[in-house]
Amino acid sequence: MEKAKQTIRVQWWVTSIGAGLMLAKFAAYYITGSVAILTDALESIVNVVAGTITLYSLYIAARPRDENHPYGHGKAEFLSAGVEGTLIALAGMWILIESVQKLLHPSELIQLDYGIVLVAAAGLVNFIAGHFAIFTGKKNKSLGITATGKHLVSDAVSTAGLVAGLLLLRFTGILWLDSAIALIFGGVIIYTGKKIVRSSIAGIMDEADIELLAQMVKLLNENRRPAWIDLHNLRVIKYGSKMHVDCHVTMPWYYNMHHAHEEVDILNRLISGHFSDTVEMFVHTDGCLPFSCRLCAMHECPKRKFSFHHTIKWTSENIFENKKHELL
Repeated sequence: MEKAKQTIRVQWWVTSIGAGLMLAKFAAYYITGSVAILTDALESIVNVVAGTITLYSLYIAARPRDENHPYGHGKAEFLSAGVEGTLIALAGMWILIESVQKLLHPSELIQLDYGIVLVAAAGLVNFIAGHFAIFTGKKNKSLGITATGKHLVSDAVSTAGLVAGLLLLRFTGILWLDSAIALIFGGVIIYTGKKIVRSSIAGIMDEADIELLAQMVKLLNENRRPAWIDLHNLRVIKYGSKMHVDCHVTMPWYYNMHHAHEEVDILNRLISGHFSDTVEMFVHTDGCLPFSCRLCAMHECPKRKFSFHHTIKWTSENIFENKKHELL
């Protein structure tokens, strides 16, 4: 719960900072009349609106599960990320339209030096705030604030390119560069929005997180216990800061319920300690069968039927299968 509160606080500060930067960028546009600077200012509107939506979704996601939401409210973050990505893409399209119009009807730019300084300062603040948001999001397993942070960093990188282009415009006086720069960054913004929408849809559809699954498999292989003869049907789903893990563990068939439960507790502590203290696990225990002897590392097993050959290393592919592994 404390992590959720910390995430909400960080998102609140990021959104507030974004509102201030938006005003600074519009001031830069008002001073200069540069459509390239307008691209940055328009994206800032998206930052503030999306940040507000994300802030609300984090509040919803932090609520405890209830009778109507047995898995909690974490998917609200996926919805907010989808809205954010859509708004970003729409802003990019608007920027392209404005850029084409300005390209067809160019106008003289004024006080460009002041505009460059304002935009560069805003970009630096965005870069710092974005990295802090990503750090908090990864630490607290929050897709919403991680998406916000990545967007801010992407915005800062775009701003750096924008400043470089404006400096080139400042020293060459070529007016069409203003629209050309805006066209390029409008395309970048649309691509960024598309990626965020894609990740949102993946979360809503419970698409497998390949990177997370690989980390889980690595952890299990490195800390494998002899009593965990086999592990299969592993599924991992993230809802906000909460992670749900389902799996089947094959243990010696003669273990009593108390002994098997101790092994499950060790597995739970291993995963919770590595990933998050908000892991919810559902573990089904299977008793071993004769063919399991050949891959069982319990050398002192009193019920062994066949000699041990070797263990099967778990991979992201074979640990997903819904069947006990066996040597061919």
